[in-house]
Amino acid sequence: MIRAVSIMQINLLRRRMRPAWSLALSDFMNIPDREVFAIYGTDIADMTVRLLQAASLSSRIRSRRARIAIKPNLVLASPAQYGATTHPEICEGTIRYLQAEGFSNLVVAEGAWIGDRTPQAAGVCGYTTLCKQYGVAFIDTQKEPSRMKDCAGMPLHICACVETFDYIINLPVLKGHCQTKMTCALKNMKGFIPDGEKRRFHTMGLHKPIAHLNAGIRQDFILVDAICGDLDFEEGGNPLRRDMLLGCFDPVLCDAYCAGLLGYEACEIPYIGYAEALHAGDGNLMSMRYNELNRPAAVPAFSRSRHVSALSRYIRDREACSACFAGLVQALRRLEAEGRLQTLRDIVAVGQGYKGETGMLGMGRCTRGFQASVPGCPPTAAAAYAFLRDFT
Repeated sequence: MIRAVSIMQINLLRRRMRPAWSLALSDFMNIPDREVFAIYGTDIADMTVRLLQAASLSSRIRSRRARIAIKPNLVLASPAQYGATTHPEICEGTIRYLQAEGFSNLVVAEGAWIGDRTPQAAGVCGYTTLCKQYGVAFIDTQKEPSRMKDCAGMPLHICACVETFDYIINLPVLKGHCQTKMTCALKNMKGFIPDGEKRRFHTMGLHKPIAHLNAGIRQDFILVDAICGDLDFEEGGNPLRRDMLLGCFDPVLCDAYCAGLLGYEACEIPYIGYAEALHAGDGNLMSMRYNELNRPAAVPAFSRSRHVSALSRYIRDREACSACFAGLVQALRRLEAEGRLQTLRDIVAVGQGYKGETGMLGMGRCTRGFQASVPGCPPTAAAAYAFLRDFT
């Protein structure tokens, strides 16, 4: 059973750390800033370029000769629209931006999960064609030799190619996970370890080794694919359309914020707290600066997954924005998993079409005239869950 990480546990872990670890991890404390960038839309490559421009990413990379690794999630041979893998348009936009800024030493590096072959995943997901089109090498980390590295007191086998990277851009998918509840920036670094180490991670319970891995590998920028991540499982099949990209320099802050988008508090995902305790980043959301580059558009009807359709009897949708609608769905599915949903007192209204109207339960600022509504524009799934729980 997965347990939340308490502040007491985090402080205890900090006290147990040897001084040598702090010296080895000092660079992790030099996070450039606390800004999170968000952009919405359907032209994914263009959204990517706009977000990277807003983040001034090129100014963060010390040399135009830097070897830059782009790390997508190609866990299996499944097209991105099914909610498991990174949209190739995000990688394309990243490459376009970097090449236009004068960076030419680029590689895409990833390894499929145990049981799948990376070349097949890269082909099905569009990365083989993409890399050929832009003249970028693809590194299959399943075939890479590995080296043992002390990751904050935990020896881990890490693919040797990682030591050759000057800058790592992580392109995780924001989605659910059957064992860790969610997967995003921190967990996506598992693609940089060999299959044997991946097996060992599972025997150790995933959370602590994920945290130690991120103490040993510095990811420099995270561009989160929140276009249509799967609601429940890392292998896809039940996507939820959100049409959103997020950018962040701090992986712990990134995952702490994204946990809320999936309906969880950060303390409910143990590896986030463990990674913070090991100085892989700072998950304090109070210090976060949120930079929304545009506003979300209404969700088209064709984007509704089978799970969303099953929950539709609890939703009254009128021109709902993608982010607001997705947060409501995540909250409702969590109530469903707890057996609370059938006792919800009323249908929840969501969407711009409810501005100025009244009703019982509403989601977001557009329903602020209702008797009770979740504040925010858009509210997180965690806020919606906490709010609706009181009405069951």
